[in-house]
Amino acid sequence: MAPSIAVIAQPEQTPIQLAKANLKAENGYEVLEDYTGNYKFAHIEEAQVSRAMIKRYFNMMYERAVSDVVIIGAGSAGLSCAYHLGKTRPDLKITIIEANVAPGGGAWLGGQLMTPMVVRKPADRFLEELGVPYEDEGPFVVVKHAALFTSTILSKVLAMPNVVMMNATAVEDLIIREDFQGRQRVAGVVTNWTLVALNHDTQSCMDPNVITAPVIITATGHDGPMGAFSAKRMVSAGLLKELGNMRGLDMNRSEPAIVNGTREVVPGLIMAGMELSEHDGANRMGPTFGGMMGSGIKAAVEALRIFETARIVDGKIVG
Repeated sequence: MAPSIAVIAQPEQTPIQLAKANLKAENGYEVLEDYTGNYKFAHIEEAQVSRAMIKRYFNMMYERAVSDVVIIGAGSAGLSCAYHLGKTRPDLKITIIEANVAPGGGAWLGGQLMTPMVVRKPADRFLEELGVPYEDEGPFVVVKHAALFTSTILSKVLAMPNVVMMNATAVEDLIIREDFQGRQRVAGVVTNWTLVALNHDTQSCMDPNVITAPVIITATGHDGPMGAFSAKRMVSAGLLKELGNMRGLDMNRSEPAIVNGTREVVPGLIMAGMELSEHDGANRMGPTFGGMMGSGIKAAVEALRIFETARIVDGKIVG
């Protein structure tokens, strides 16, 4: 049964309605929303907090052990991919793995720690779809603060019932096995808490967990502490001879190259965003973000193509 409705204090008592009347639900808890010094929360036991988190998080881990799509990296490319994929196919179980505590990658700021975000056209259409306002500068638009884009898309993605995110979680390896055609196929990810992954050299063996999926989308950014992970692992796994290594900055070459080059680089693994520049040897684009948005959407399109053409059983492509 829905709780009782709060009764707003009379204007003569609190003209700006800072306080609400005392509520008492049928289960007996009492609360008071009063900003004059008498605010009162419902009583709770500490164990209730632990159980509420544990039940939901580990139920999610259990349910997503077999996912439809795993997206590695929740930067601007990964989030754009998750948004388009989740909106287009609400039936797919989409699991995002983000190594950092805070999702968003480098999209919380523009260039050199400045706040405006520059987006070249036609990627402004994606901003319009999200409802992110901007100033039009002709061939490009400017969002007043990059965090406005990132917080908007992040909230929309996480509100989708078919999308979950595990942040502070690192992908330590890829599941690679022979498929029905005898090819080496990326078929899942090997995960661990990021703090564990960063301390394997200081502790005894701390084994990981696994998530399988017929489609893995990697968008871990250019080379860095956690960057270009899948591209580098492909080299060490023998699936790629060597990295192309990211070339110097050229916005006009880089953004179309990244969007148009977003693809399934090996069976089961779609690569997007600046990680692709390390794989292909493409130019870096610097502080423009339309390429990241477009590459994420292109990755979603590539994933949808796989689901339209492949035969999938129990999270495995079998034909």
